[in-house]
Amino acid sequence: MRFYIETLGCQMNVLDSELAASALIRSGLTPAKDKFDADVILFNTCSVRQHAEDKVYSALGRLKVWKDKKPCSVLGVIGCMAQKEQKNIFHRVPFVDFVLGPGSLDALAETVHQLLDEKVSGSRQAKKIVTALNRKGSLHSDLVESYRLYNPDRTQNTAERQSNRETAHPALIRIMFGCNQFCSYCIVPYVRGPEQSRMPEEIIAEVQSLVRQGVSKITFIGQTVNSYIYRDGGKTVKLADLLYEASKITGLEEIDFVTGYPKGVDETLLQAVRDLPKVLKHFHIPAQSGSDNVLKRMNRHYTAAEYRELTDRIYSVIPNSSLTSDFIVGFCGETDEEFEKTVDLVKYCRFRNSFIFKYSVREGTKSAEIYEDDVSEAVKKYRNNRLLEVQKQGACQS
Repeated sequence: MRFYIETLGCQMNVLDSELAASALIRSGLTPAKDKFDADVILFNTCSVRQHAEDKVYSALGRLKVWKDKKPCSVLGVIGCMAQKEQKNIFHRVPFVDFVLGPGSLDALAETVHQLLDEKVSGSRQAKKIVTALNRKGSLHSDLVESYRLYNPDRTQNTAERQSNRETAHPALIRIMFGCNQFCSYCIVPYVRGPEQSRMPEEIIAEVQSLVRQGVSKITFIGQTVNSYIYRDGGKTVKLADLLYEASKITGLEEIDFVTGYPKGVDETLLQAVRDLPKVLKHFHIPAQSGSDNVLKRMNRHYTAAEYRELTDRIYSVIPNSSLTSDFIVGFCGETDEEFEKTVDLVKYCRFRNSFIFKYSVREGTKSAEIYEDDVSEAVKKYRNNRLLEVQKQGACQS
């Protein structure tokens, strides 16, 4: 039996697909090079924007012929969209066999094999929903238990990595799961669950294992990676401590980390980045807006002045560092004056690059409940293009 995974979304999803593939291979399945040759097709999905979900529904619809030709095949939707949409996916695409959220990845192989066995034997199989609890109205302890950390060993292609050490993509190492920031526009806390930090010993052991397999570059990832904190008795371990420990590993040449949150970039982290030769002098810290009013409506917990002060500290401690950021234009109620403050922030901070997005409503978020999406599409498009041009000019001058 062969499987194929199509991945959409962020680095978290890329890593989840690697973990899913490793689990399926260990369970006896083999990867297919072409999706239409597979017996199992999985879509690992994103819910950050509506456009991402629309792409998945369109792609699923195009698999009707494949399903008809292979009655014993299994089609699954995993990831953030599975956690958010659940039964809605079956309503829109009746031939999907199961949905499985990102907090239930440890149950993937068992779910796939159970469905395959039922189809081959001809026994009746029900649609399966394997997801974590709804974050709204659930106890924190129950949520943590339902969003299960899943970080099994991965088998890298050692020969390929060793022959392409200069161009190989960094191996992704998840150090934490979930998010507690609750930005008003963002669905992630509701589909990825509460923040949970992994044991530092487990993280370092994973890095060592990958290095033995030929990996020379790694990236620590988390929804807000600098929120990493692990307490055991009287001992507290933070991101800076992980950087120091990982830097001691012989054979590891490069360490990066994403994505940072403006609050919590402390002096200890800055000093670690400055002093450790293996750590890239790079910070990806989304600002989202340069207007205090917009930041307040976004529930971002800092001001534009505080963000400026943060970039000043970074450039002061690490003069050769590079900064990248994210921005949302056309957020609910954003005026021309508020947008111009974002333009000023981009000019001030000298970002190497910025990822700029037009605001879109996400059902289930706070902004969808309490704010009107009142900025026209034409204005959003203009502001998006203008900010891209300002960023481009700033990058060329820095």
